Amino acid sequence: MNKKTGIRARQADQTRARILQAAIKVFTEDGYSGGRIERISAEAESNDRMLYYYFGSKEKLFVRVLEHTYEQFNLAESTLHLDPTTPVQTLRQLVAFIWDYYVTHPEFVAILSIENLHKGKHAKQSGELRRLSGEAVDVLRPIIEAGQQQGLFRQDIDIKHVYLMVASLCYFYNSNLHTLTSFLDQDMAEPQHRQDWLGFISDLVVRGVMRLP
Repeated sequence: MNKKTGIRARQADQTRARILQAAIKVFTEDGYSGGRIERISAEAESNDRMLYYYFGSKEKLFVRVLEHTYEQFNLAESTLHLDPTTPVQTLRQLVAFIWDYYVTHPEFVAILSIENLHKGKHAKQSGELRRLSGEAVDVLRPIIEAGQQQGLFRQDIDIKHVYLMVASLCYFYNSNLHTLTSFLDQDMAEPQHRQDWLGFISDLVVRGVMRLP
C-alpha cells in the first residue's frame, strides 16, 4: 500500500466512524423514524452521498448502529477481571458492571428501546447479533459453573435465565427512568436511589442462583 492509498483508507475509516457516531446521537435523540439522514450527515460533517456510499441505506445504517452498541458493551465487558473461583463476589461484580454501563451509556438503552418499538426488524437483518449476544451470555457461564462446583449455586440453573434476570433488572429501571420518576414521585436518577437499587438487585441475583438450605 502506497502512502496516498494509506491516507485515503484512513480518511475513509474516519468518515465511516463519524457517520456512525452521528447516527447513534441522532437515533438516540430522535428515534429511528424521526432520525433524518440530512441531520446525521450534518452531525458527521459529511454529506448524504457518503452516508449512502458507506452504509447503503438508513435501515442498514441502523443495523450497524445496533451491532455497534452491542460490540461496545462486549468490549467494555471483556476488560473486566472476573475471578470464577469466588463466584458470589464475581457475580456481584458483573451485575455492578452491567448496571453502571446502562447508567453511563443512555444511548445503549435508547437504541435497544427503539429497536423493540420496531419489533426487532433490524436485529433480524444482522448476522452479527447472535454471536454478540452469545458472547455476553457466555461471560456468566464460568461464574455459574464454579458456583455449582463449589456447592453454592443450584444445579438446575439455565444460564440464559440468569442473563435475562440481570439484564431486565438493569434495563427496566433505566429505560423507564422518567416515567418512574413521575409515577413514584421521586427522582430515580438521583445517585443514592441508583446505588440503593444496585444493592437490591445484586442481592436478588445472588439469591436467585444460590442453593436453598
